[in-house]
Amino acid sequence: MGKRLENIGVENTEEYRRLYRQLLFTADESVASNLSGVILFHETLYQKTDDGTLFADVLKKRGILRGIKVDKGVVPLMNTDGECTTQGLDGLSERCAQYKKDGCDFAKWRCVLKIGPNTPTPLAILENANVLARYASICQMNGLVPIVEPEILPDGDHDLKRSQHVTEKVLAACYKALSDHNVYLEGTLLKPNMCTPGMSCAKRSTPQEIAMATVTALSRTVPPAVPGVTFLSGGQSEEEATQNLNAINQAPIRRPWGLTFSYGRALQASVLAAWKGQPAKVKAGQDELVSRAKANGQAAMGQYTGGLAGGAGQQSLFIANHQY
Repeated sequence: MGKRLENIGVENTEEYRRLYRQLLFTADESVASNLSGVILFHETLYQKTDDGTLFADVLKKRGILRGIKVDKGVVPLMNTDGECTTQGLDGLSERCAQYKKDGCDFAKWRCVLKIGPNTPTPLAILENANVLARYASICQMNGLVPIVEPEILPDGDHDLKRSQHVTEKVLAACYKALSDHNVYLEGTLLKPNMCTPGMSCAKRSTPQEIAMATVTALSRTVPPAVPGVTFLSGGQSEEEATQNLNAINQAPIRRPWGLTFSYGRALQASVLAAWKGQPAKVKAGQDELVSRAKANGQAAMGQYTGGLAGGAGQQSLFIANHQY
């Protein structure tokens, strides 16, 4: 959140964060037709609108499910080439129980892997798969639906074929670990990266090529018992993320899961550009959110025809070694 506010010249204070979230959660109610859930930070769950209503209650009234980020960030994985794992398992069961009591329906945990000449290593793949599985089992014990997020960063000059290969290896390990931990797959969601060339790769791929690589990787690794795949945007521009999701839902290959979006940057960049922290521009920011959500809702059905401008529609949202 701090980086997003900094990019529009707004100070990263608790009040500005609250005002921005209020803008999002009080947008026109039509947004609920395309957004079924929102992932909140701990701070956000307990923040309120100007009239004293909890954000969580505003979302509930609109029929939008409340999720919560429960990991505590990435930490170095010792004796590797810059690889990492994610911390936060200590006390997770107690935190999940409290979040469930406070109205949350699902949770999210992000692990990060990197593509390089010798990475990801088998150690990093196995470690992160087991961390995700342990998190998922703890969530289910406490009545929360876990979103499993093994993000493979787009940093690097690898091509599409390498991205697909690594994605398959990572997802195969994740579902082996989820099985070993007796996780109920029908009560989970997957939040993966799309298979795309590295940001420094000279050879770019079309949406159709990305779609085929992505759906093929999923078909080889993700059981049909998993009800939904909610893609992260991974530094793509807003329009790229929407076009690629649309192509994924048009791919001429079997797709037994719902294929939709769980975007952060690619859903909010134009919103922030329109708002700029100014009270008079709240409505402009909300209109951008409604438009972008509608575009992605259409893409999730393979019905997006393109052409949505937006203040940051074509702007690259890539952040090297992205952490939050």
